[in-house]
Amino acid sequence: MADLPQRGAVVGCGVIGAAWAARMRLRGIDVSAYDPSPDASKILDDVLADAVSAWNALGLSTDHIGSLTLCASIEEAVAHAGLIQESVPERLDIKHSTLAAIDAAAPADAIIASSTSGYKPTDLATSMIRPERLVVAHPFNPVYLLPLVEIVGGEQTSLGTIDRAMDTYRALGMHPLHVRKEIDAFIADRLLEAVWREALWLVNDGIATTEEIDDAIRYGFGLRWAQMGTFETYRIAGGEGGMRHFMEQFGPALKWPWTKLMDTPELTDELIDTIAAQSDEQAAGRSIRDLAQERDRNLVAILRALESVDAGAGKTITNLRALQG
Repeated sequence: MADLPQRGAVVGCGVIGAAWAARMRLRGIDVSAYDPSPDASKILDDVLADAVSAWNALGLSTDHIGSLTLCASIEEAVAHAGLIQESVPERLDIKHSTLAAIDAAAPADAIIASSTSGYKPTDLATSMIRPERLVVAHPFNPVYLLPLVEIVGGEQTSLGTIDRAMDTYRALGMHPLHVRKEIDAFIADRLLEAVWREALWLVNDGIATTEEIDDAIRYGFGLRWAQMGTFETYRIAGGEGGMRHFMEQFGPALKWPWTKLMDTPELTDELIDTIAAQSDEQAAGRSIRDLAQERDRNLVAILRALESVDAGAGKTITNLRALQG
């Protein structure tokens, strides 16, 4: 496993960038950060506080937290970093200008990673002089708790960069998943998009509210997904005949018009108002910070339960304990 870099950099300190900074710092990495927003410092502090609380609840050490330096420019932030995480807004023009600035100022051996949730690295790298060191490293929020990070190389990304990135994110205590072929939105977001499209139709057609849809997930298949995913779950559903029997039995149902996955309802003002109102009612007065902290408490409980049976993402907590010595 690769050694962690002594210094990391985060460019863009919204929720995702701040969570990257928190995970790096919890692994003892000194972090330099850049974001022009006047709220960046508060976001970084709040997210670190939530991350420390979550790691303490998991029984992980938080005794050696790396330092944080807020910088006045991208160039200052990345000048001495071995791992640079770009987490600016999802606009290709902003990504291009940011990555060009990072590329020009970063050390020659730095890994440059984008947190993009959809852009292909080949498309991101067009503004870079050294595109061979760019990967997509797409995480899931909260980055300091959820271990999955999708690693995607572009046409000019070197195999050495991919190998080093995989090792580095493992050393951060994450579960890097190498997406071997470039595709928009990678693997996990494409699956999420399918569920999201169907959920929009269910609300649009008056079949279910936002809370009812969330209940269908969290009280049902979401619990199975957390520890076994889709294919192993369906293998069990096939009984002793396994996956082949399941496919033979339920495969024909795929031709039935049950879903509308090839289309989405028009996001009219009326539909947006409906979803927003139902979501407000569902939140029952809880702030976004309240919800985020509730989410973290629940994730900690799930991760601890999975660790106790050595299943799913629980294995990454066991690995983090070993990494912390």
